[in-house]
Amino acid sequence: MSKSERAPTQCPVARTLERVGDAWTFLILRDAGQGLTRFDQFEKSLGVAPNILTKRLAALVENGLLEKRAYSTRPPRYEYVLTDLGRDFGGVLTAMLAFGNRHFAVEGIAGQLVDRQTGQAAEPILVDRISGKPITSEGFTYAPGPAAGAEVLERMAFMAGRAQ
Repeated sequence: MSKSERAPTQCPVARTLERVGDAWTFLILRDAGQGLTRFDQFEKSLGVAPNILTKRLAALVENGLLEKRAYSTRPPRYEYVLTDLGRDFGGVLTAMLAFGNRHFAVEGIAGQLVDRQTGQAAEPILVDRISGKPITSEGFTYAPGPAAGAEVLERMAFMAGRAQ
């Protein structure tokens, strides 16, 4: 079933993937988070075909993660700047960086997050803002939220049944 044929969902993971669910989109957001703003910069950094880059940038603008701003009228040229929503996605990319370094860096750490003041490598973890506890499968579980509809409730019931 294609994305356009998929039934609407309340699942937050599925909703996010509908907006950023391909590798080029993740890499554009990664590069934008590191300061790239112009089409030619993204093209050079990623080695992506111009038609693919054009589509992904347009989708990121449409979905509110990037803002398109003119920086030249003759010829017309635009830059793509992260919105608050796009900056908030940085946490997802940081989690992916940590996961990739932990599990797939067979040659060693090639890229890492470091403290700007000390230069010391950081070890990102996901933490609950309320309790301060690290998010682990032992300490936390998924549960329906206050606005959960039938789809979410059925999925959670199915998951609960499989766990027993």
